[in-house]
Amino acid sequence: MPLSRALIPLGNFFFKYRDLLSPVVFVLIVLCFRPRWPMNDPRLNVLTDTLGILLVVAGAILRSAVIGYAYIKRGGKDKQVYADKLVVEGFFAHSRNPLYVGNYLTILGLFVILYNPWAFVVGLGFYTLLYLAIVSAEENFLLNKFGQQYLDYCSRVSRFLLNFTGMRESLKDMSWDWRRVVRKEYGTTFTWVVCVLGLLAWEHYLYFGYTTKDLVYWVVGILFGLACIGWVAARWGKKTERLGSG
Repeated sequence: MPLSRALIPLGNFFFKYRDLLSPVVFVLIVLCFRPRWPMNDPRLNVLTDTLGILLVVAGAILRSAVIGYAYIKRGGKDKQVYADKLVVEGFFAHSRNPLYVGNYLTILGLFVILYNPWAFVVGLGFYTLLYLAIVSAEENFLLNKFGQQYLDYCSRVSRFLLNFTGMRESLKDMSWDWRRVVRKEYGTTFTWVVCVLGLLAWEHYLYFGYTTKDLVYWVVGILFGLACIGWVAARWGKKTERLGSG
């Protein structure tokens, strides 16, 4: 059964407007709740920033692995929940929502970098509701369309927990399509990179101010420039179909 029937209408709303809601809510949270150092200690801040970055990278790697082995159209159709087939291979044989797990790891990492208790409460509260509602709407659609086939799939595979048992067997006959990963993920990856760099720069500015000689801003600026070059290259590769199509 769907995770929560009460959340289905909200999930359909979130699904339709998530590309706008998600970044707007994140920016508002960052503006309302300034970054903090744990115990006001810059050394501990380095540790929490590092942990946050690792979580963001872990989320991005998981998404890339999932999409590289088996792609599922999470964007829906006409901004509504849609699926033309039930994808059960690759990572989807070990978790029904590995892409959302990757997203949540990334969001969690960003809030770890921000390290503001209120941001954790408000931010994680919102994004938890967002994904639970969307998953409820998707499960309702899949149940109505695929019926017993979907119920059988649900009985075998956890909703969120990623079970690595048998992963090698699931992937042994599949090839990882890096072109599809770049084609589908370049925009999302660019967004995560910009968010991380923006948070680090904002945090540094609030505690140390700004000078043109500050090495941190130079490093952030260079990394941002490289991210922009990567985005343009990936965009060009997609538009010219040098990265394939679809």
